[in-house]
Amino acid sequence: MSINIRDAVASDTQTILDFIIELAVYEKAEDEVKTNVEETREAIFGENSTVKALICEEDGIAIGYAVYFYNYSTWLGKNGIYLEDLYVSQNKRGNGAGKAMHKHLAQKALDENCGRFEWSCLHWNTPTREFYEKIGAVAQSEWVGYRLEGELLTNFASN
Repeated sequence: MSINIRDAVASDTQTILDFIIELAVYEKAEDEVKTNVEETREAIFGENSTVKALICEEDGIAIGYAVYFYNYSTWLGKNGIYLEDLYVSQNKRGNGAGKAMHKHLAQKALDENCGRFEWSCLHWNTPTREFYEKIGAVAQSEWVGYRLEGELLTNFASN
């Protein structure tokens, strides 16, 4: 078994979308995926994209992906990497692929002088939370996430 992590390219778009759907099924939110191949390609690989993606392969076969972007900490005065998604196909978990992708991004953060590498996890996802704690990640319980989307976003912006 050989795990390889590489930067995604535009021809990976269908694979990325397939993983996005697999992740949504795992998170019991399949109906919330609204994107398609063209939108995904433009969002990640388009000229004005602020998003990056990785593909994780085992013996040349894609088994997972990660999507991330750069944020900024005013207090640190440095960029950070925010991991939007990381997913490994269910039948390929436990072989170190998820940890390898996290380490790849952690090293990227160090190489690029980022002050942070951060992500969110669903509260009910105990196995993943246990994994994060095992690698030394610290839950940020003092922060509460907020979101405006869809009609709420439209209504707020227009009123």
